[in-house]
Amino acid sequence: FEGLLAVLDPNVVVRIDEGARVPGAPSEIRGAQNWAKGALAFSRSARFVQPALINGAAGLVLASRGRLSRALTFEIDDGKIVRVEIIGERERLRQLDLSVFNARPDTSDVREP
Repeated sequence: FEGLLAVLDPNVVVRIDEGARVPGAPSEIRGAQNWAKGALAFSRSARFVQPALINGAAGLVLASRGRLSRALTFEIDDGKIVRVEIIGERERLRQLDLSVFNARPDTSDVREP
């Protein structure tokens, strides 16, 4: 929690489209504390998250079983995240230019020397 707060601007604005939003949840969240608390609820999905370049900028993608379900884009100012956009609408996801990094290399066949 503290690690997430450290990279967020205190006044961060998070926008969530219809495809990514939980029914009844707001489409916009303001403030680092508010978003960090909500983000913790989704931490069980972290194993499906990969860092990516999204339209040439830093972001994250969530893909379970090889299917892209969410993309998070970040706007950074003075070393802090000031804006986040969470995209889940299928048509918007299709239009993204994605370069996904393999942050977790498969080490299952690595043997001790």
